Amino acid sequence: MTQSRPPVVAMPLRVRFHECDPQGIVFNAHYLAYFDMASFEFFKAVFGSYDAVRDRGVDVVVAESNLRYHAPSRFDEELVVEVVIDHLGTTSMILGFTVRRGAELIATGTNRYVFVDATALTKAAPPQDVRAKLEAHT
Repeated sequence: MTQSRPPVVAMPLRVRFHECDPQGIVFNAHYLAYFDMASFEFFKAVFGSYDAVRDRGVDVVVAESNLRYHAPSRFDEELVVEVVIDHLGTTSMILGFTVRRGAELIATGTNRYVFVDATALTKAAPPQDVRAKLEAHT
């Protein structure tokens, strides 16, 4: 998947040595960590902080992750992780991620997040003001 609209967040990062495997290429699982880091930047951009969402009584948990590799990246390369909302449902949302090195596509993926009550951790629809802020970015 490549994004057809401007990202909500474009998070720069530099590949660290310990993220690379013996072949000198970023180990695959680190892309999910990059997605996670970018998701917190997404919540900061939309709500001011991740805690601002939790303060409204709702949280999110990852229910599914998908990832596709397009090209390798290596130590000390500068990457950008872009985030968009691919889908906003009643009790879940899908964030789409694109990792680029300049104009080159490195990886794409999604995380499906389920909204949960911040205390009980049971599935719950987000409050309307939370939904409205997310809808502004769909």
